Amino acid sequence: MKALLEGKKILVIGGTGSLGQSLIKAILNYRPQVIRIFSRDEDKQHELQQDLGSKPYLRYLIGDIRDKDRLRRAMDGIEMVFHLAALKHVPSCEYNPFEAVKTNIIGTQNVIDLAMELNVEKVIYTSSDKAISPANTMGATKLVAERLMSAADYYKGTSRTVFAAVRFGNVMGSRGSVIPLFKRQIVNGGPVTVTVPEMTRFMMSQGQAVQLTLEAAQRARGGEIFVLKMPVVRVIDLAQVFIEEFAPRCGYRPEEIETEIIGLRPGEKLFEELMTQEEAKYAMEFDHMFAIPPSYIGGPFNYAGARPATQKTYSSKDVEPLCKEGLRELLFREGLIEQRRK
Repeated sequence: MKALLEGKKILVIGGTGSLGQSLIKAILNYRPQVIRIFSRDEDKQHELQQDLGSKPYLRYLIGDIRDKDRLRRAMDGIEMVFHLAALKHVPSCEYNPFEAVKTNIIGTQNVIDLAMELNVEKVIYTSSDKAISPANTMGATKLVAERLMSAADYYKGTSRTVFAAVRFGNVMGSRGSVIPLFKRQIVNGGPVTVTVPEMTRFMMSQGQAVQLTLEAAQRARGGEIFVLKMPVVRVIDLAQVFIEEFAPRCGYRPEEIETEIIGLRPGEKLFEELMTQEEAKYAMEFDHMFAIPPSYIGGPFNYAGARPATQKTYSSKDVEPLCKEGLRELLFREGLIEQRRK
């Protein structure tokens, strides 16, 4: 990792989001020459600058990946790009579908075009498990963006740029996750809203997401999608554990906080998938992750320490969810709930 990042000029697109901030802090441990932090959120840019400080090797750039000229200036002279920018909220993308297309698809193609034009060394794109068998606009746009990244590595010609993607589950504690929502609802005395009791999701911590992103950058040969092995969580169990642990800190008894079942939102799936059976046919499996090769090579890459994956669909429907106590320990371990003193 030190050889990958030390002394490098790095651009983090969407760097003021929860994951972007965690990624930047991790990269700083490897002493890059410069990190350019690119996002359209002026307030989050200011907050991050207050957190990290005004250092000469940190550049705070306001801009949008839809604006190719602005992105070109941000990427000029850069060696490595981490592309995290996206419209991620399922209902917002359902009600504003072409806005999702403009950011998640056209914006990603802008990143690809400029990376090849400016001879960037590597581009790592962050995708979602919602890209698998998509039932909503957000997932569909993420799927297309994944395909754009793989295709770019195929048609790049003499460009040195290596393109790869990482596919995430739900990142616990990020602004788009249910955890901040549950906390706000409990602070307000409830109710805590849950879609349907049967819903399950793959869950990962921000630390795991950062590690997967950096490991993908290290391992990438071109066109792959890297997928972390993750536990499955029943969303209603997550809500109940939060009520049990967080309500007393807010002056409520757990039994005072009601749980309200609100039904699936537009475009929302009951279960999520990490990898299709077709992808698993050529995927390689590590102890903690999978590497799915691009479809155009017709076979797997041979990575040291990897073995062929089992050929099946990896769905949250087919994985035993964490029990409530296991979930509670995970939340304690990740610092998402502070363990109460007995």
